[in-house]
Amino acid sequence: MFSNDELLNILDHLRRQASENEVFEFKEAKADFSFEELGQYFSALSNEANLRGEKYAWLALGIRDKDRAIVGTQYRTSRLKLDSLKKGIADQTVDRITFIEIFEVMVEDKRVIMFQIPAAPHGIPVSFKGHYYAREGESLAPLSIEKIERIRAQSTQQDWSAVVIPEATIDDLDPLALAKARTNYAENFPEKAEEIKSWDDLTFLNKAKLTKRGKITRAALILLGREEAEYFINPSEAKIRWVLKDLKNQEKDYETFSMPFLLSVEKVHQKIRNLKYRYMKDGTLFPEEVLKYEPFVIREALNNCIAHQDYEKCGRINVIEVEDEKIIFTNLGEFIPGSVEKVVMEDAPEETYRNPFLVTAMLNLKMVDTAGGGIKKMFNFQRSRYFPLPDYELTEKRVKVTITGKVLDMEFARVLAKNPDLTLEEIIMLDKVQKQHSLLESEVSHLKKLGLIEGRKPNYFISSKVSSRTTDVDLKTQYVKQKAFDDDHYRSMILEYIRTYGTATRKGIDSLLMDKLSVLLDNKQKQNKISNLLGSLRREHVIKNEGTTNKPKYIYIRT
Repeated sequence: MFSNDELLNILDHLRRQASENEVFEFKEAKADFSFEELGQYFSALSNEANLRGEKYAWLALGIRDKDRAIVGTQYRTSRLKLDSLKKGIADQTVDRITFIEIFEVMVEDKRVIMFQIPAAPHGIPVSFKGHYYAREGESLAPLSIEKIERIRAQSTQQDWSAVVIPEATIDDLDPLALAKARTNYAENFPEKAEEIKSWDDLTFLNKAKLTKRGKITRAALILLGREEAEYFINPSEAKIRWVLKDLKNQEKDYETFSMPFLLSVEKVHQKIRNLKYRYMKDGTLFPEEVLKYEPFVIREALNNCIAHQDYEKCGRINVIEVEDEKIIFTNLGEFIPGSVEKVVMEDAPEETYRNPFLVTAMLNLKMVDTAGGGIKKMFNFQRSRYFPLPDYELTEKRVKVTITGKVLDMEFARVLAKNPDLTLEEIIMLDKVQKQHSLLESEVSHLKKLGLIEGRKPNYFISSKVSSRTTDVDLKTQYVKQKAFDDDHYRSMILEYIRTYGTATRKGIDSLLMDKLSVLLDNKQKQNKISNLLGSLRREHVIKNEGTTNKPKYIYIRT
């Protein structure tokens, strides 16, 4: 069960997404919403959540999907009628699957209904009245045969990379790759460095989780196998194709690298022309020169391609270097976390992987980030040199990542240099502006309040005034005023006030907090914020109201 504050945070996060995706949907539904359409969206979102590896999906009524504006809804104002939907949906779905919960929240004094929809069970697509639904972009569509089969295959699905190749032996592994694997493993687990020296090769491979009881797996072959052993994984391929193109998209050079990928990653890296990039000087604003590409970013992007490639699609990984401008990485298969913003902003390891056995081995060999935060590090490396953030283009068939190796918009670079306290989320918004991507109204409003952008929809541009008119002291003062403390800080202030004076009125609490909340909130939003803080303390039985609703009198409950 989510608290009111948690629901508001979830809703705010969803509204900030660049577009609706397969696991959440907004509907205006000011007065009504047909049961038929509700059931179809239940089926679609449930199936898509399963395919995305999510535990649940969200359908929110009372929000206009075009601009994410809160409009409110009068749909089933009776709680009894609202709860009756659980049975209604269960009567029309397989195994009587229904909503996890139906929440009502007040946002900007308007009622919003949030339906929490469970992911389809493992191996069982969810239908509504006998029909299976899915999402195609922002539209409902029949669940394709391919998606139905993917869900049904889950009951028997195995990790492709974990399959043992009975005919393969340790002689099919490359000796140099095996030696490199030992070195990387020892660096990753220094406490075992001495012990590793006593392990024979099969013991090491078992410990590094490349083999199963001494038997060679597909993962072991991909990472350490000799090039001529690739036939063991036919019709799949284990190849990385590097291509160099000029600015006119003409191919100038290319090379294809095969197994072992542990060594091929270094060979591809050596091919990339990572020259020095010289900034145009602006006083003391920029360093004189940096590498066009941070080495970590190149390796992380390439190793992610290896880890997440859908090898059953029998294709290659591509690394396309556009001369003096950018590198493009592509791998086959959908992006399982579903949203790059989710991975970056939640700062959490992915919960599911396409090739878990392979990923574990790569973690052990220091090929991918052990904290699950490699993508976020890529964003921060680009941020630190004032370059555009990584661009992700996601489809069901492939993942395309573009890393730009130069300043794209000098105003973007100036703003980052002059505003070191900008959050990564704010920089992602600014990055959309320099790339002329669409912005949510809430993002536009936020950036304008910070004075970072000018112009009118859709022609926004980064403001040059910020970097020229703002002193460092001004920036720090502005940042402190704009930055909100976490809820625990405000809750502690409320409790200290009540403990000190014995009781507190709402007027007293407002006087305490109103000028301490972020200046990005208007007075109504501040009032709602304070109400939510008090509500959370009451629900946790830390304080209680001994007055009336209109004239509250809060006291501390001693436990």
